[in-house]
Amino acid sequence: MPELPDRAAAGPAAGSLVGVKLLFIGDVVGSPGRRGLASLMPGLRERFEPGLVVVNGENSAGGMGVTAKTAEEIFAMGADVITLGNHTYRHREVYGYLDETERIVRPANYRHANPGHGSVVVEAEGMRVAVLNLSGTVGLTAARSPFDEADLRLDGLAKKSDATVVDFHAEVTSEKVALGWYLDGRVAAVLGTHTHVPTADGRVLPGGTAFISDVGMTGSRRSVLGVRTEQAIERMRTDMPVRFETATEDVWVMGATVTINRSGLADSIEPFMLPAP
Repeated sequence: MPELPDRAAAGPAAGSLVGVKLLFIGDVVGSPGRRGLASLMPGLRERFEPGLVVVNGENSAGGMGVTAKTAEEIFAMGADVITLGNHTYRHREVYGYLDETERIVRPANYRHANPGHGSVVVEAEGMRVAVLNLSGTVGLTAARSPFDEADLRLDGLAKKSDATVVDFHAEVTSEKVALGWYLDGRVAAVLGTHTHVPTADGRVLPGGTAFISDVGMTGSRRSVLGVRTEQAIERMRTDMPVRFETATEDVWVMGATVTINRSGLADSIEPFMLPAP
């Protein structure tokens, strides 16, 4: 059987019925990232007209971790769901909030007894959309393989939702690409986070899953992944402990939009990078 051609990175397929437009925001880094996102969110809503907004907030508190305060600030900007990652448990005071708040999700392949939820189902534009958070295991620590965890979760989520979006918080590109292909045709999108550098591989895979290795970060571009450049360079040059501070200049908001159709798959993906005023 001949291989199916890749769908275009943008442009709905002929005859498809648009279900919901997803606006996905890459890792928000500290207060500069939060301020930048707040300043651009009205314009993002006007430009993309999303029915669902998902924000990765795992660096929103001082550049590492999340607190109830920073999460509520992001929700107040218009986020419907906040996803997390390897800094989920950086601040102990957030543990109870993670248990109590369904719309903030941490990697599902962490230990089940750990605080928080690994997925959530929300209503958007007449569709039930599941948001599943997974962590990579190459260079990061998780209790179970993201491949196995996806298999365990997807059947149950399919009974409660019309489409599933995956935030894959992972270190290496190969693991991200592999999971994208593994889930192709089974989820609407696999969107990579964690490495803070946007990649140029955004596309809709043959089975209808929108994929990108990393959507980038929302924070200072005059930095090393959100950290002040001189501090990151000193740490790498000397191998000595250095206190990192969040960089504040030249803040950009990075992410992607995905058009999800009524079949629960994707018609298009559009990465974006926009400077904050």
